[in-house]
Amino acid sequence: MAKTKKKIVIFFPCVGRRVALLDLFRRACARLGCPSVLIGADVTELSAALQCCDRRYVVKPVTHRQYRREMLDIISQEKVDFVVPTVDLDLPIWADLREKLAAMDCTALISNPKVVRICQDKRLMYRFLKKHEFDTPETMSVAQAQKLKRYKFPYFLKPWDGYAGRGSYIARTREELKFFSHHVPNCIVQEFIDGDEHTVDVLVDFTGQVRCVVPRRRLQVRSGEVSKAITVKHTLIMQRSKKLIETLGAGPGIITIQCFLTK
Repeated sequence: MAKTKKKIVIFFPCVGRRVALLDLFRRACARLGCPSVLIGADVTELSAALQCCDRRYVVKPVTHRQYRREMLDIISQEKVDFVVPTVDLDLPIWADLREKLAAMDCTALISNPKVVRICQDKRLMYRFLKKHEFDTPETMSVAQAQKLKRYKFPYFLKPWDGYAGRGSYIARTREELKFFSHHVPNCIVQEFIDGDEHTVDVLVDFTGQVRCVVPRRRLQVRSGEVSKAITVKHTLIMQRSKKLIETLGAGPGIITIQCFLTK
């Protein structure tokens, strides 16, 4: 009798509207001849992607004290092989759980806690980029900006712990700088960069090696995420992105970088 192949169980927390992501994983498993079970979790049954999962769970919000326990219960009950985090909000949780998941024979596509901490704090990321000589917009606190003797408008204001483009503003005058700096929580002030914005997807394997770098020039953005883009083969962007990911030690999985290509 032919031996039945073990099904690979993949878990997508905060699956939201990521129907295309599920479809890509399902098709990839089919091409590899690997039976799959796709499991999703979200805070509402109305999640579009949840309808496309083989099994689904309605769970507490990420901020709830029971969220971590719920995730571990699902992974244990379903014998999950891989966890694919999808949003910024719970990345620290999955990073902290990496070793516990490994003991459960489960792999999370998540960087280590130190990398996640740097990437989620724009002040730490600025210092990291400067230390390792990566070109990056000058970044300062509101207090530092207020002490400047000469202003070089415009400036870009946003929360140091923000995500999805929320709470971001351009200040073109002293009055606007003062106003927005009081209305943006955890505000930082950045040099305004004018250029073609690119999103770069970097594939990192389970040994930490960069396997592929794909830059896309942004054509349209929605809530801080690309909705339309064109793939470009730009050698400099690819080389610098690879170097950044290797220096940072990010991975495994897909690591996304945003950058501007200036004149």
